[in-house]
Amino acid sequence: MLEDVSIIHLTFGAEYTAAIEAKQVAQQDAERARFIVERAIQEKKSTVIRALGVSKSAELVGEAIKNNPAFVQLRRLDAAKEIATVISRSANKVYLNSDSLLLNILHDTQQSYVSTAPNLR
Repeated sequence: MLEDVSIIHLTFGAEYTAAIEAKQVAQQDAERARFIVERAIQEKKSTVIRALGVSKSAELVGEAIKNNPAFVQLRRLDAAKEIATVISRSANKVYLNSDSLLLNILHDTQQSYVSTAPNLR
C-alpha cells in the first residue's frame, strides 16, 4: 500500500502547450489593440481641446486689438523682451546696426510723436 506519491515531472502534449501559448499571444494582441485604440481616442480629444483653446485665444486677441490698439504695442514689447533674452543667453555674438537696436519697437511711437508735435516755427 502506497502512503505518499510525489509527481516531480509532468508535461503536457505539444498540441496543448501550443494552444495555450497561442491563446496568451492572442490575449496580448487584443490588449495591445485596445491600448492603441484608447490612445488614438485620447489624442483625438487632446487635438480637439487644443484647437478650441487656440480658437478662443485668437478670438480674445482679436477683441483685445479691436478694443485697445495699445495691445499690439504690448505684444511687441513682450516679443522684444523674449528675443533679447534668447540673444543674451546665446553663445553666439549678434551685431545689430543702430537702426535695429530695440528691434524697432519704438519706431511707430516716435513717428506718431513727430507727426503730432506742434510746429514751433
